[in-house]
Amino acid sequence: MTARRESGTIKQGDLREALRAPERRDPLLLMGGSETIRRVQQMAEEVAGADVTVLIEGESGTGKELVARTIHHHSTRADKPFIFVNCAALPEQLVEAELFGYRKGAFTDARADKPGRFQLADGGTLFLDEIGDLSPKGQGDLLRVLEDGAFRMVGGIELIHVDVRIVAATNKNLQDAVATGKFREDLYYRLYVVPIKIPPLRERSEDIPLLVEAFVAQFCAKHQRNPKHLTPEALRLCQQFPWPGNVRQLRNVLEHLVITTPAAVIEPGNLPDYLRDYLSASPMFNLRAGITIAEAEKLLIGQTLRHVTSNHEKAAHLLGISRRTLQYKLKRYGLLPNRTAPGLAPVP
Repeated sequence: MTARRESGTIKQGDLREALRAPERRDPLLLMGGSETIRRVQQMAEEVAGADVTVLIEGESGTGKELVARTIHHHSTRADKPFIFVNCAALPEQLVEAELFGYRKGAFTDARADKPGRFQLADGGTLFLDEIGDLSPKGQGDLLRVLEDGAFRMVGGIELIHVDVRIVAATNKNLQDAVATGKFREDLYYRLYVVPIKIPPLRERSEDIPLLVEAFVAQFCAKHQRNPKHLTPEALRLCQQFPWPGNVRQLRNVLEHLVITTPAAVIEPGNLPDYLRDYLSASPMFNLRAGITIAEAEKLLIGQTLRHVTSNHEKAAHLLGISRRTLQYKLKRYGLLPNRTAPGLAPVP
């Protein structure tokens, strides 16, 4: 909230070194060489030395807290507290007391003064996780302190000033929440100074082999197991699964496999049933021998849009082409939505 002029730096991609302290989360969550994850790493590097508010967006399990801790660790506030607040767990009637503290006698159980999260984070970083779940009253309370830079403890009369950097995170679409009246627009723009979007694992499947190798090695060492590895087929199945729990889910599955697989090789049969069942239920189609490459491409694009995702950007990523190229091919093959194209019909 109070600007500082010194700058901090992060070595490119050096997340493991940044998070050696035991209380910090697993840095491997952000490992990868894909363009999308490199952009996240680069943004974290650039914003660390700038004392501005950051909003981290991403699904559960993508590593939002890790990004927040990385930013703090490489900022000029690294030697000051990093205070975590789970906004989704704050009951509306306790928001003020939790964030701003209270004075003795402020209410029945207030037997002594208790500092709030803002005071505990003074000089450091306050991480507001799941900010989209903050109650309407909590949103108003937070907006006031962000605007004024000061607050009063519950039951107190003196104005308290603190020097805190705000980093917020959400797994919700706050723009949609603003449009539906569930999130204050003025607070949204207060938080949306520097946004960092963490991609879900299904959008960076090319990172999965690297993640698998790193996690398996980590858990073999942790649980004192002999080195293990996945077969190419097991690894391919991992790359095809959408991982709704993202990297955290992949991490937990691999730890389970390291512990429960006695052999040095982890095969498809060792994978969880739900993973194999999902892939066996995925739609398949056959290509008739002798068709042209253009005909095969038309069928592949049509089936991807019909059965995998109707989102053109995601479909282009899965097909390994740019969105502009996909649009060109849709027009070329007559697969645009306002046309009836035989290539969109199910193929036996």
